[in-house]
Amino acid sequence: MIERDIEEALVRNLTRLLLELGKGFAFLGNQYHLNVGGDDFYIDLLFYNLNLRCYVVIELKTGAFKPEYAGQLNFYLSAVDGMLKKEIDNPSIGLLLCKSKNDLVAEYSLKDMSKPLV
Repeated sequence: MIERDIEEALVRNLTRLLLELGKGFAFLGNQYHLNVGGDDFYIDLLFYNLNLRCYVVIELKTGAFKPEYAGQLNFYLSAVDGMLKKEIDNPSIGLLLCKSKNDLVAEYSLKDMSKPLV
């Protein structure tokens, strides 16, 4: 496979993802680097929604949901809001995609979090 084929495949898949997410999404990057207090962190996928006027952080997990994933996503949302968000922007939204979940564990993990997580 030549570089052009790889680039086209990436663009084609990104286009499908953007269409699946809906209107107004702008792709900002994958493995989006944030340096927080001298430590490096990498957001799986970062978008900005033009209609909602907010950042959208997507965290991908290959296994079942674990409570610590909610804390990690909440951290990323706080960091994005503290470092990237402007006054005119709304609070960031987090989307955590896991292979499976225990409904009760997920409910307790997300129950008292104030940031919008889905």
